[in-house]
Amino acid sequence: MANLEHPPEANVSPDASHVLRLAAIVLRTLFIVLVLVLTLRVSLPQNETIWTAYDTPADLVRLLLGLGVCAWLAYQLFQVPHLGLVAVPFALIMLFAVW
Repeated sequence: MANLEHPPEANVSPDASHVLRLAAIVLRTLFIVLVLVLTLRVSLPQNETIWTAYDTPADLVRLLLGLGVCAWLAYQLFQVPHLGLVAVPFALIMLFAVW
């Protein structure tokens, strides 16, 4: 029977943990930047310039919400990274689909 109170020690060298941490930071940053670009692209006015967005209420609401989300994503860039490898390809697929 497995002893769950004392799990076996992982044999990971200190250098490997630094590489994994760096990879996590790079992937998280890439994911957030991709989502930020996607959000900015989607929140721009559809048929007008950014300066005439107030003419159409839907465009103005979309622009304001998009800018709020972009500000939140920019804030998230400076938080502690905890993101896996799965999110980056998904963000790339969504970016190319929307663009």
